[in-house]
Amino acid sequence: MIKYPKSLDTIFHKLYKNNITPVIVGGYIRDNFLHVSTNDIDIELYGVASLDTIEKILKEFGNVNSVGKSFGVCKLSYKGLDLDFSLPRKDNKIASGHQGFNISLIANLDFKTAASRRDFTINAIGYDVKNKKILDPFDGRKDLHNKILKAVDNKKFGEDPLRVLRAVVFASRFDLVLDKSLELTCKKMIQNRLLDELPKERIFQEIKKLLLKSDKPSSGFYLLKKLGGFSFFQEFDTLSNTAYKEILDALQKLKNFHITNEKEFVTLALALLTSKFSQTQTQTFLKRITNEKTVIEKVFTLHQLEFNLNNFSNYDIYQLATKIDIELYCYYLHVTDTQQEKIDSLYKQAKKLGVLHKALVPLIGGKDLIELGLEPSQEFSNILSNAYEAQMQDTFKDKQAAITWLKKQLLQF
Repeated sequence: MIKYPKSLDTIFHKLYKNNITPVIVGGYIRDNFLHVSTNDIDIELYGVASLDTIEKILKEFGNVNSVGKSFGVCKLSYKGLDLDFSLPRKDNKIASGHQGFNISLIANLDFKTAASRRDFTINAIGYDVKNKKILDPFDGRKDLHNKILKAVDNKKFGEDPLRVLRAVVFASRFDLVLDKSLELTCKKMIQNRLLDELPKERIFQEIKKLLLKSDKPSSGFYLLKKLGGFSFFQEFDTLSNTAYKEILDALQKLKNFHITNEKEFVTLALALLTSKFSQTQTQTFLKRITNEKTVIEKVFTLHQLEFNLNNFSNYDIYQLATKIDIELYCYYLHVTDTQQEKIDSLYKQAKKLGVLHKALVPLIGGKDLIELGLEPSQEFSNILSNAYEAQMQDTFKDKQAAITWLKKQLLQF
């Protein structure tokens, strides 16, 4: 028996009435055996020829999103669950790249044939809900028990370059060892430069999964090196084994902080991974995997910031807050610097000053200058800049004192 949310039974009974057999497939079944909870459930539907029919059946349960209709998939958010309904299909390679497949939807396809298109045996397990039967044509449960990652079909596996990165992610997430044939397939795919066919968005998605979902992402990067992945991620190939180990040790230390903000964690992890690169290498590496400018900018800021932990004032903290989220910076320092007590002191003082996550809010703005009779001009910027500088130096601490200071300053113009 596979445990699934009983709220789904209402949908399943409606499908039964239409002679459709639902089979829960993929990651939900795998995670069930691993006692990992998830709200994402993939359901393959047998005995129906058209996705349009499925949409008509499901519409009473919520808004059906057919964004994946060309792949035979429609999505439904239902009682806190993210459901993907799909029809059995065959994938035939017709062009290079991750999306170079011709997809054939086949209503009367048997489960084993339908599951043969999947990447790993542990993802090719299904659960026939109506008959309460586990379907495991490729012995995925056995491989999961033995901690082995095995391809369903090595030839088909080699047709999709993204699967190399998925192998690295799954091995790291679930502490699995690639079986010899899969390891050889991945190495050949990398040697044949198939990773070059992948769009950077897909590469970044897998890197983020490795960083966020694995308790030990460092193991994934060691595996990537073993598979020859540095022929694609060339910057790592310039590092010594010692430098690479230091980077991955720092990454693991960061992981132990259990940072809940995913974007922050990814930014910090990328900063650590590139911390021993030259500026040019950092640029080429980041541009190969992402177009997210804010992430790239924060990584470079973390690399370039210089802050004296041995001697800092409130003014120094205010200045720092204009450049970076100080909590983010403190996390980075905790894994790259040995002065832990001084880093904690910076954190506490920034929090006390109210600038842990944002810069000091200016007490004087352009509206105040206008109210004092000034016409908008280029001089506005200089006055406001001087006012903000004075505020950071604690010349005044509230609005009234700020206006008094401003009036005195304006008399000098």
